[in-house]
Amino acid sequence: MSGLGFASPSRLWLLVLVPLLLAIYIFLQRRRPRYAVRLPGLDLLAAVVPRLGWRRHLPAALMLVALGTTTAAFAEPTANVQVPRERATVIVTLDVSYSMAATDVSPDRISAAKAAAVKFVNALPARFNVGLVAFSGSAALTVPATQEHAAVTAGISSLGLGNGTAIGEAVVTSVQAVQALTDAGNAAAPAHIVLLSDGGNTVGRPIAAGIQQARAAGIPVSTIAYGTADGTVQVGRELVSVPVDGPALADLAQETGGHSYKAASGNELQAVYADIGSSVGSDTVRREVSAKVAGIALALVVAAGASAVVVSPRLT
Repeated sequence: MSGLGFASPSRLWLLVLVPLLLAIYIFLQRRRPRYAVRLPGLDLLAAVVPRLGWRRHLPAALMLVALGTTTAAFAEPTANVQVPRERATVIVTLDVSYSMAATDVSPDRISAAKAAAVKFVNALPARFNVGLVAFSGSAALTVPATQEHAAVTAGISSLGLGNGTAIGEAVVTSVQAVQALTDAGNAAAPAHIVLLSDGGNTVGRPIAAGIQQARAAGIPVSTIAYGTADGTVQVGRELVSVPVDGPALADLAQETGGHSYKAASGNELQAVYADIGSSVGSDTVRREVSAKVAGIALALVVAAGASAVVVSPRLT
């Protein structure tokens, strides 16, 4: 719950009662007789009565806070809340270039990426259409968008590696996969592309072409730069450095309205996919939350009553 506001903010003027009542309470506490009749045995009684100190003011403080909270509830507070989506289309777009064989991520980049992607797909709502695009030197729609998520996870598990990294082609192919679903007579639904790669664009259309296509279709692309700066792969007898290249992916996400992530381990990648899943699986809507605020006020009133009983002096 975020972005707190009020549907009837004019009612908040009642909050002036809180400092007014506080001032009255302080005045009454200070208004004590300067002189008192000294009764026999009074000193003995004072010695056995517990000294409460600041605790004697706790019930009053809680009641004042409860009054303020109740006033806030009366002003009809609203907040941004996450509501699960009933339908959406998600295209999982995976880099399967040979650099994904690097072992800087255990057991290697591609194995960890496959495992995380499978878990991501399995966690998506059943009514979501999910498709799979794989890319290396070119991009291909491996599994068209479908509600048969098992077909997508099977497709992920069967992916092999190839030469080159065609990120621009991958974005264009992913956008076309979404458009093919609606062209087939399916009702339009919110769509999102989730692209994982470890390198920059080396072949095919430039990333700018993919950005143009995604923006024209209104489809955000969230990117995951996966791997570390220490990645290497064996090419013949030579060990080739394949550090992760994140700036181009970050720019792709920013230009299309998506989010950019970095992951340097399998656990981090799992966390990134979980975060993406929570964002694509829900909508942010504005709703009234008066009941929640009123519940807090009620709890404060109960706490004030309980504290009054607890802190009241007793002779035993």
